[in-house]
This record gives sequence, C-alpha cells and structure tokens, in this order.
Amino acid sequence: MAREVRQATTGDAEGIHKTARASWHAAYDDVLGPETVDEIVDDWYALGDLESSIADASRRDDAMFLVVDADGEDAASAVLDRCRGFAHVVPWPEETSVAYLVRLYVDPDVWGEGTGTELLEFLENGLADRFDRIRLAVLADNRVGVSFYDGTGFECVETRESELANGLEEYVYEKPI
Repeated sequence: MAREVRQATTGDAEGIHKTARASWHAAYDDVLGPETVDEIVDDWYALGDLESSIADASRRDDAMFLVVDADGEDAASAVLDRCRGFAHVVPWPEETSVAYLVRLYVDPDVWGEGTGTELLEFLENGLADRFDRIRLAVLADNRVGVSFYDGTGFECVETRESELANGLEEYVYEKPI
C-alpha cells in the first residue's frame, strides 16, 4: 500500500527525531552500543538542527527533505509519534552534479514494506533533472542498510574508515539517476 511521500515541514522534526532514534538503535546497537547510538542521535538529530535542515531544503531547488506518513486513519497521530521514514539530500560538496543522500531511515516497525523504496524513487524522480547520480555512505556493519542499497541498484564504489568510530568501515555507494 502506497504511503504519501511529501516535503518535510519543521513540524515534522520531532517525529523524524523519534524515527531516527528507533532506526539507529535497531541498526547500530550491536555495532556501536546503545549509549553511543543515543549520543549520536541527540547530536545529529537535535530538533533545532533538524528544523534548520528542513527549512533550508524547502528553500532550495537542489535539496530535498522528505517524510513518509503512516497509512490510513492513524497518519496524523503517527507523524506526531514517529514518521514512517525520511530522507534528506543535498549536493555533494565537491561535485555539484552528484546528489548526496545524507539520510534515509525508516521506522523499523515497517522495514521491508517498501517505505525506503518509495522515498528513494521519489528522490530519484525529483532530482533527475539536477543531478546525474546519487551518492551515500553507510556503515559496513549496517546489514539492513547495505542490503537495501545493494537491492536498489546502488554500487559500492569505495570502502573507507568511518569517522564515526575507530576500526569501523563504511561503504560509499553510487547510483546513476
């Protein structure tokens, strides 16, 4: 069942923060530990920073910050609790023809139901006239993320040490748009 993909508003920041926390814990607790995950989410997904990123993306024609609401009647309350997924894209700093997928996370309660694919397809359609490819980095130990990107046509173009923690590798993926 298709869900609505839409431009995020600053009012979505709390739901995005909660979804980020849930998905980061599900993906990274075994790798980083729950305390480190909480620290990262509190830093990277601080409400004021999210609101600024959302506002910035809404003013630009080369950036997008999207959310997916829940299906059906509970959509309004679900967004207040947790959105079902979100994605954030800006130009790659060194190559303006490349879209940088800064974030794409889905509520773990709906993993495998197509939410991530819907977000990605919406992004690709909306970015195709501005960029020639999309690039992202994902921790190599994020089995769900790696599997998703492998399954949606991305190619791993680089393996590098993560700045997140010593000894962790991350993959850089690319896909033509």
